[in-house]
Amino acid sequence: MLFSPALDSICVQETGPICITDMLVLVQDSTHWLQIEPLTSTVQGVTMFRHRTPKGSYECTVSGLRWLCERDVILKYHLRNWEPYSQLLKDMRYTQGGPLLDITMELGELEEVHLPHFVCLGTNPSLRNEMKILHVEEHGVSLEEVHEVTRFHAKILHPKSSSVSVVLNKIACWNVDVHCDVILYLAVKRSTVISRLYLLLRNSSQKEAVQDREKNQVSQGYSEFLLSSPNGSLKLNNWFALKNPLSTSINPEKIQLLPADTTPSCCKMIMGNTGVDIEMELIGDDERTVWKSVVSKDQYITDTHSTSAVLGAGRPAEISLTGSAEQQLRSVRTEFVKRVSRPVLDGLLERLLQHTVINQEEMESVKVIAERAEKARDIIDMVLRKGNESCSRMINLLGELDACLCSQLQINVRVPT
Repeated sequence: MLFSPALDSICVQETGPICITDMLVLVQDSTHWLQIEPLTSTVQGVTMFRHRTPKGSYECTVSGLRWLCERDVILKYHLRNWEPYSQLLKDMRYTQGGPLLDITMELGELEEVHLPHFVCLGTNPSLRNEMKILHVEEHGVSLEEVHEVTRFHAKILHPKSSSVSVVLNKIACWNVDVHCDVILYLAVKRSTVISRLYLLLRNSSQKEAVQDREKNQVSQGYSEFLLSSPNGSLKLNNWFALKNPLSTSINPEKIQLLPADTTPSCCKMIMGNTGVDIEMELIGDDERTVWKSVVSKDQYITDTHSTSAVLGAGRPAEISLTGSAEQQLRSVRTEFVKRVSRPVLDGLLERLLQHTVINQEEMESVKVIAERAEKARDIIDMVLRKGNESCSRMINLLGELDACLCSQLQINVRVPT
């Protein structure tokens, strides 16, 4: 049985419901959603998200998925690869409008599911007519009409287990306004800051594509920074110049905002001074600044050698990390995963529970992971999502369990603030 969709996501001034002659309704994007973090696990290389919730309205802080339930439910979902359906979408003259989510109900039923999308309809409300709900099931795929929209989500009523997404008419969306994210990968090599900046569509598969592309670089000491998003929407397929007054090289000088079925392009930026803030802005062809952000010098290593270069050489670190506990923990994530032992992980997991950094359900979700590195990755990512105080607590606990590892990583044991 197919879903009966009713879309809920548009970029408009939120002044209340507006009736449209074609029976579509632009619905105000309410703020009553309770944001919760998912339990995550990895099955055959796929990250699975799981939530157990009582009656209420919820939003996953990682995926952006929203749901409404009238009683206790357990839902599990993961991002599916669009690649098997790319040619089919082209034949249907459609393209991705959001992530392809495979949703399974382990307990109960949902009244509504709100699917994230990246299209901004505020400047072109008629584009809502080009949006459809795509269902991927065992017997094939099908499209359904959109009935309601709010700013960032598409609403489905009484959904069944299925893979589902928002899709767009390919011809109509060539130059549409879209919501974007900016990701920076950065490393300090001796006295040089080397970074790559990506401009990508929010709520799309592009983030996973970038992370896959950068996987090898992260293992060599690069850190990922999810920067502030542009204040407004940007035009798909347009070009934007990257500016940094202190850079010695930016190549290429412009970056293009590419469609969701394309891996985002990037600009490589080099700075010769590691003791200054990194100031960046993107400027459109009309000379208007569409995005501006700063990565402070305290957010990356300001000494002459990066931690990654020292640790990667297999020697004790010669420098000490600075910045908040969260910044320190994020900087050593790769080396932590490589070096931490299984006994330390088991002890750390128990102590994180004792100190209420994680809950029982979160601990159980990690305990079932057999592979050491994957368990380490899940633990540190879980704590990083909880903020600076939790990160500081983890550093202290790690210092009690393995002072040698803390010394090698050069993270500062401190009292939580």
